[in-house]
Amino acid sequence: MKTSISRRAIVKAGLLAGAVIPVFALTTRGAQAAGLTPLDPSDPLAKAMNFVNDSTKVDPAANPTYKPTQKCGNCAQYQGKAGEARAGCAIFPGHSVPATGWCKVWAQKPGA
Repeated sequence: MKTSISRRAIVKAGLLAGAVIPVFALTTRGAQAAGLTPLDPSDPLAKAMNFVNDSTKVDPAANPTYKPTQKCGNCAQYQGKAGEARAGCAIFPGHSVPATGWCKVWAQKPGA
């Protein structure tokens, strides 16, 4: 017995997959963000980048590019939304950083 699949069935399946996949991706992203471990300032990469959890504790003499308005929360590398206390960072994959933190690769977030 031979069964055939209609073009209509293929189009329906494609439309359904197109609607379900983005929803699945959004729920997975939220789970990944929740699984990030806080960055330890004694981590070798954090030390190399002069990372601090509190930007008010940055030594301006050791970091001449530092400005008091610079914080992880307004950095282009910060992967959180405005107002989030902690989020991922493109510089420190697998870790979360506080919005009040700072490191020497700070770059102005576009539009901020």
